[in-house]
Amino acid sequence: MRKINSIFSNISGVVAIILMGFPVYWMITTSFKPKGDILSINPTLIPHSFSISNYTQAVTKEGFVQALLNSLIVVFFTVTISIFIAMFAAIAVARMKFRGKQIYIASILIVQMLPLSALLIPLYLLLSKLHLTDKLGGVVFTYIAFVLPFVIWTLRGFLINIPAELEEAGLVDGCTRPQVYRLILFPLMAPGLVATSVFAFIQAWNEFLLAYILLSSQEKATMPIWLAGFTNRFGTDWGPLMAASTLTALPVVIFFSLIQNKIATGITAGAVKG
Repeated sequence: MRKINSIFSNISGVVAIILMGFPVYWMITTSFKPKGDILSINPTLIPHSFSISNYTQAVTKEGFVQALLNSLIVVFFTVTISIFIAMFAAIAVARMKFRGKQIYIASILIVQMLPLSALLIPLYLLLSKLHLTDKLGGVVFTYIAFVLPFVIWTLRGFLINIPAELEEAGLVDGCTRPQVYRLILFPLMAPGLVATSVFAFIQAWNEFLLAYILLSSQEKATMPIWLAGFTNRFGTDWGPLMAASTLTALPVVIFFSLIQNKIATGITAGAVKG
């Protein structure tokens, strides 16, 4: 029976990998196909010939460099500010006792449950009154509002697993509270900070709807909005679109690969207790 369960688990795992990986495989292979092969009525899993012309068209398309720079700016400030605020908020929730703590924790979960589409109009009206529409700063503030609950909740779960006695020992040895945070707590939080930073990075990098609504000028477009430019009233230019999508996914893949060990450690530690 155990052998049957093991075989079933392995087959299920292979099927899941195929289902999740096939769209990525199709995107990458399509990006190297000539236009004739892409539009063929008999598509092939393996390209008959490889061409980099789609990548050439993608990187030379108007707005590529500016969109890449805009996305990097938005992601950098979103992740940096979110992690800085969430770090101290998570410490307060995990370590301190204050009135309304349970309500605060519940509100974090409730905010994450709200559908984004239900908030688009109120957000646009609010940012319009603050003169933050069509500005990267307005997008950053909006992203922070949506990323913060997730980051606080994740860091709180990680902090709960760090013994409070370590902080108390530091205080007994003469450390001030800031020194305890800097010398003891923050180094132990490093895996959790890395894990949450990556997920915040992914959310901000891939977000399309809010940026599309808030940013109207082409020079302020982020990468997801720039990708939408490959589809127009005449149809979709599939080859360059797949090449551009592959290029857009590369920063996330590279960043994730470089620090995957810390991500695994952070997720495991932050998921044990709640």
